[in-house]
Amino acid sequence: MKPSPRLDDNVRFDFRDARLLCADENLQGLEIVSQVLMGFGVQQIRRASTLEEFRKALSEKSFDLVLLDWTLGGNGFSAIRWLRTSGLEPNCFVPVIVLAGHTPRSQVEDARDCGANFVIAKPLSANVLLQRILWTAQSGRMFVETDAYAGPDRRFHNQGVPVGMTGRRHNDLSGNVGEAQERNMSQDEVDDLVKPQKMAL
Repeated sequence: MKPSPRLDDNVRFDFRDARLLCADENLQGLEIVSQVLMGFGVQQIRRASTLEEFRKALSEKSFDLVLLDWTLGGNGFSAIRWLRTSGLEPNCFVPVIVLAGHTPRSQVEDARDCGANFVIAKPLSANVLLQRILWTAQSGRMFVETDAYAGPDRRFHNQGVPVGMTGRRHNDLSGNVGEAQERNMSQDEVDDLVKPQKMAL
């Protein structure tokens, strides 16, 4: 995997031809993500606020990247599993980044195991989102289809976080929301759990 360039190296990216699908039942969240993407120069953004709109969009047009809130349709992970096994080529192979308001380990594992490429913890940081998009674009990960899993191969050599990144939220104050059974993972911990891992075959 090639490291992502540093964002302060005056590198310019041209996202004008990129086709992105953003899915979130929260219209305010959908607007925020769309505005961040437009700030990157993305001009072709399709929005979906329901599971039905998500599936319809994927059946009508091909996309280069999907950004999906984990709560879509009550369980965004089911939506990703559906996509990965849908047979809708080339969309069934499209990179998927999950946006999550809560990141307990069990939820991050579910995202990884349903075929997501990465998980980004909310509140959304434009810098982290851009880094993960670049990381995903440069990863060159093969797609795996088995009886139990369809998604990006996680058995690649681990090169660590992108060049110049130290992660985020590593020193956030902890806080309880409701009756959480598990603590939220930091973005660094999420990355360690989701990124490709080196393993002997």
